[in-house]
Amino acid sequence: MIEFGNSSHVGLRRELNEDTYYSDGELGLWLVADGMGGHEFGEVASALARDAVVREVRAGRTLSEAIRSADEDIIRQSRRRADSLPMGTTMVALRIADHKFELAWVGDSRAYLWNGQLRQLSSDHSYVQELIDQGAITPEQARSHPHRNVVTQALGVTDPDSLKVETISGELRPGFQILLCSDGLTEEVDDVAIGSLLAQTELSAQECVDHLISTALDGGGSDNVTVVLLRRV
Repeated sequence: MIEFGNSSHVGLRRELNEDTYYSDGELGLWLVADGMGGHEFGEVASALARDAVVREVRAGRTLSEAIRSADEDIIRQSRRRADSLPMGTTMVALRIADHKFELAWVGDSRAYLWNGQLRQLSSDHSYVQELIDQGAITPEQARSHPHRNVVTQALGVTDPDSLKVETISGELRPGFQILLCSDGLTEEVDDVAIGSLLAQTELSAQECVDHLISTALDGGGSDNVTVVLLRRV
């Protein structure tokens, strides 16, 4: 049995919520998309990405194929607009079938696994992650780096031929939890605090989601915050 909770909050400094999410236990699909605030219509891009992935997964496509279709849909929609300005979104998506999971992502929306300790499953497509990989800065320094919000891959912005959809798979065992979130959570709440909340298994999945969002708001709420949490019980 999969228990899940989800919520999204505009944050304390933004007028629009450009994030979106999707949770469907019957389809076995969960996702978070974070519309890019530096581009117009980020909320449109994230909604287009969500709808495209749901449509393609229902049609039997893999997560990677579905996300690539989302990229093409957003680019196509951008070209129809009079100003022709790009609109973009990150995406992290999860499919579960027979207690096996497949995870796919583009950008810096993240996925974490809790199995008694917290482990980040995804790897950010971002400028600061490249600096971390090169050994130029530490993960702690990345949290306050002036270019920490610069992504190197995004749906609707990255050309389809250059799009890097990363995927991993694994087994969702009893007691395991998977967290999907936009960077509005991880900007304000560090991994230690996230892990401490996920360890509180007396809370329902929805209560845990609500606590995570409240903690992000208490930390400053500088961006939209979206959280989806799944547990195998």
